[in-house]
Amino acid sequence: MENSFSKAGKRIIDWIDNYFSTVEKFPVKPNLNPGDIEKLFDYAPPLKGVNYDEILHDFEKKIIPGITHWQHPGFHAYFPANNSEPSVLAETLMAGLGVQGMKWITSPAATELEKLVMRWLQQMLKLPADFKGVLMDTASVSTLCAVLSARERVSDYTINKDGFMDKKLRVYCSAEAHSSVEKAVRIAGIGSDNLVKIEVDDLLKMNTSDLKIKIDNDIENGYLPCCVVGALGTTGSGAVDPLEEIGKICLENNIWFHIDAAYSGNALVLADFRDSVKGIELATSFVFNPHKWMFTNFDASAFFVKDSSLLTKTFSLVPPYLQTGHEDEIDFSNWGIQLGRRFRALKLWYVIRTFGVDGIKEKIGKHIELGKRFEKYISDSPDFEIITPRNLNIICFRYKSTGSKDKNAVNEKLLESINNSGKIFLSHTMIRGNFVLRFVCGQTNVEEKHIDNAWNIIRQHAQELK
Repeated sequence: MENSFSKAGKRIIDWIDNYFSTVEKFPVKPNLNPGDIEKLFDYAPPLKGVNYDEILHDFEKKIIPGITHWQHPGFHAYFPANNSEPSVLAETLMAGLGVQGMKWITSPAATELEKLVMRWLQQMLKLPADFKGVLMDTASVSTLCAVLSARERVSDYTINKDGFMDKKLRVYCSAEAHSSVEKAVRIAGIGSDNLVKIEVDDLLKMNTSDLKIKIDNDIENGYLPCCVVGALGTTGSGAVDPLEEIGKICLENNIWFHIDAAYSGNALVLADFRDSVKGIELATSFVFNPHKWMFTNFDASAFFVKDSSLLTKTFSLVPPYLQTGHEDEIDFSNWGIQLGRRFRALKLWYVIRTFGVDGIKEKIGKHIELGKRFEKYISDSPDFEIITPRNLNIICFRYKSTGSKDKNAVNEKLLESINNSGKIFLSHTMIRGNFVLRFVCGQTNVEEKHIDNAWNIIRQHAQELK
């Protein structure tokens, strides 16, 4: 006879299986007000336990109505946090094992599989052979680790010990860089005022002439340039900074060069895209997120560094109770902030083995083709306009709205109307003062019919505004 855990486990797997096949029946985004879900539950915790069936029932009736369905093929907002069947299975095994992979001895397979998977990713993206990789939770934390390590390197590893004293450090990124760069600078104690935002060109790429001028001025005024963050795909439009030029400037000035490739870095598996990107070999560190476009459940961020000792000198702290006698083995807990570490390598191992490199290439390539399809719809329409050239499968556009002078207000209203319908979900960005709709087609199972449906919905809601 099955025990309650076994029975409940099978029900949950069946529920997930059914969810994958029926996700399109749900509204992509629930049309709720803050507090609507919370008030469905008791204020105080239950004194008596209940069975799994009752909890699953409440999950379906009270929690699912408040879920934004990131796996819905009508989800075109932000960047996808996509998953896949093999990734879900691996997550289940991870939960069952309950591994705490902080040291080699706490689970040798966790450390050694992580080394293997990072080597696979390095080969898949054709990253430099001298890069060494570690799995983090997010690109935000990976970028923070880069900034902290750059801070220590430029101070000859004295700030960790002595504090900042009178050191005046500078970090540089483009005006289009992700907000995680400023957050990292704040946390690192460098301060937002010492984050220098570099101008961008007409294609929203970093202006390296402005970068060089600002670095030279800072050096002349007694500042220590610490780190430059270049974007291989900005958050707003997916623009790729001139990495080779940035890398050369960093080499000339002995500055840490970190590349944030959180989303677009996944596309380096495609030879055409990889060949178009120059300068990765000049980076000190590089990050991309398989949980954004490689069909792997959040969280899984792949962080690479040219010299791993730059990390261990910054983060290594091994008290007696963590000394195991295996200190010659890689200790990934000394490569970053966290001591405790999840067994993230297992889901990447499952995904890469299930899809194969060719299968991953095929899906990512298909998503780019779907982006081109949507771009053509916009370009061919007299009512809409492309605001900046498509980058991979990211399209920034807006409704022309000839009947109103305030195009920003009209496009904001259009976005709200589209998203409240629950049929598709878009996000927005600001480009040169313009409120711009932003369309991404990277959800795992998106097809042509979903792109066509999205375009029809967008046109319909635009017509209703006239």
